[in-house]
Amino acid sequence: MTKQERAIRTRSRLINSAAEAFRRQGYERASLASISSQVGVSSGALHFHFENKAALASAVVLEASRTLCRSASHIQRTQSPALQALIDTTHALAELLRENVVVQAGYQLSIAGHGSGQPTLRAKWQTHVARLIVEADREGMLRTGVSREDITASVVAGTVGFELLGRDNRAWLSRGSLTGYWQVQLTSLASYDALDRLVPAGSDSARVPPQTTLALATAKS
Repeated sequence: MTKQERAIRTRSRLINSAAEAFRRQGYERASLASISSQVGVSSGALHFHFENKAALASAVVLEASRTLCRSASHIQRTQSPALQALIDTTHALAELLRENVVVQAGYQLSIAGHGSGQPTLRAKWQTHVARLIVEADREGMLRTGVSREDITASVVAGTVGFELLGRDNRAWLSRGSLTGYWQVQLTSLASYDALDRLVPAGSDSARVPPQTTLALATAKS
């Protein structure tokens, strides 16, 4: 392994360790010393990669954002129509919030303002939902008389609710919970012709591809 490869691996492990500490202890209580010791590196090695705790928290948010974008992009490349891509993306998001500690911590840190001035992950999610709803409308998949804005608001509110409730009870983030949500939602927002073509439980594209996760980024309950 080259020096550069070791540095990349160490940085990834530090991000993962920080995400675990921030998720369990909160930003204020998590210490850089404990984060570095979990990885088996010195405090000096940590500061080589990250200037301070704020920089480390921003790195966690950025990695969470990249993970979510990779997952969403994978689904859009492999799935059509847009409304099914939206369903699949919510299932993938729920899976990441269940199992990926970086995404879990990234959401919490982002909402608390640790994203280096970038839009929160929730704001980015809202933008993504709105984009897919516009595309679904163009494809004729939406029910006549229901506005794009109302559908976007309903989907964002519902999925943010799952995210919040899922912090204390992972059952809210289960495939069954999301499937039930979409079974109800689709009856009010999808056109009659589209209903038979949509899979509320998510298609095969809803599975999170392995490359969207950091090594060692599985949360321990």
